Amino acid sequence: MDILSLLACCSTLTTSTSLRQLAIIAQAVLTMTGRVTMLGISRWTENGGSYRTVNRFFATPLPWEPMKVKFFEKHLFNPEREYILAGDETVIGKSGSQTFGVNRFFSGLRGKVMRGLGFLVLSLVDTLERKAYPLLVEQRIKNEVAKKKQTTRKKKRQKRQGRPRGSRNRDKREFKPSSELKQLNEMVQVLLRLLRQFMKVRYLALDGHFGHQQAVLLAQQNELELISKLRRDAVLFEKYDGTYSGRGATKKYGQRLRFDLMPPRYLQKVEKKADEIINYYSGVFWHKEFADALKVVVIVKIDLKKRKLAHAVLFSSDVSLEWEKLIDYYGLRFQIEFNFRDAKQHFGLEDFMTTTKVGVENAANLSFMMLLLSAKLLKNKEARLTGINDLKTHYRGAKYAVLVLKKVLPKPEPILIKRIIEEVGRLGSIYRTESATSSA
Repeated sequence: MDILSLLACCSTLTTSTSLRQLAIIAQAVLTMTGRVTMLGISRWTENGGSYRTVNRFFATPLPWEPMKVKFFEKHLFNPEREYILAGDETVIGKSGSQTFGVNRFFSGLRGKVMRGLGFLVLSLVDTLERKAYPLLVEQRIKNEVAKKKQTTRKKKRQKRQGRPRGSRNRDKREFKPSSELKQLNEMVQVLLRLLRQFMKVRYLALDGHFGHQQAVLLAQQNELELISKLRRDAVLFEKYDGTYSGRGATKKYGQRLRFDLMPPRYLQKVEKKADEIINYYSGVFWHKEFADALKVVVIVKIDLKKRKLAHAVLFSSDVSLEWEKLIDYYGLRFQIEFNFRDAKQHFGLEDFMTTTKVGVENAANLSFMMLLLSAKLLKNKEARLTGINDLKTHYRGAKYAVLVLKKVLPKPEPILIKRIIEEVGRLGSIYRTESATSSA
């Protein structure tokens, strides 16, 4: 009943039947052990959660995006904090050919191309609490025809060297998105349309795969500023400070930057450790592939023991952004990876066996909806529970306690039930005792 009351904020977005089924399934997912499949869920549900009911739930289209945004607004949103929008892709392994959208995707976790399903995820990241809340999930569908055209174009480019005859200077401000960027742009538009009813978002953080001009245009078209990462071999130039010669166009590219010999005037901070030195450089520089100047932070790491040098180049389209915030906001993007880990480990993102389009969509969105629900439940029980493992242990212990009490005591007192559930729910979990919380 606690879960059903938390989901009551979504009652205007879907039917009462679907909401009741979602509450029953969520209770089972928090309680169960083993793989989170439809058959496994049905074995752990209470009355009203038969296998046929679970199957019907996964076959029913649901408005997941408005539901998750509404849940976040009601239970997790803090208007006094700053949030940034972050996006990333996760890949899960799937064999066979019957599952909708199965194809070959590159998995950054495994470092290779694998057969499975790809999902693009947009999350809101709390900059103070440093936690990500996934709000929009869409499956990536690869078009084989477009893929073949792309490979043929690459072959033609490899054969023909130099600039094609009759070509003109391309407009860097013209938005020509790829299929991946087009899908991401539609996702950003949908999510911002829901979020801007109660909050403002200014920054969009993406990984180095989106560190190019088209991604900047995507962000600017949605009234956002991009935070991303450039390639290690990116060519950057200082602003030209010389005088105008009186002939031709005004020069804007100055001296080219060398990451191993950065000018000392851009040095912002030096960190010294045992065997390494980390230098932070920041400034506004030009890149010939970008239409406007960029706020860039170059992090140079010097290994004194191995006598090696490594660097990373972060950038933002907002030239007024402070360099410390740029580093911090880009680092916050990694919080999405913890969401991927928890969704796969605890809520069945890699376990579902559905093969239809609606079934795959519902299974993936259910996993990320459980992350929002568990975040709220952990806030309610933060005096005792420290993570999702403790939360699932608590719900499993409570289920066992109730089943035993029904057999032993015909009419147990509510106070006794609550006390036994609290004690049994603590077994096997890492929790803070009442004395520790009171002293803190």
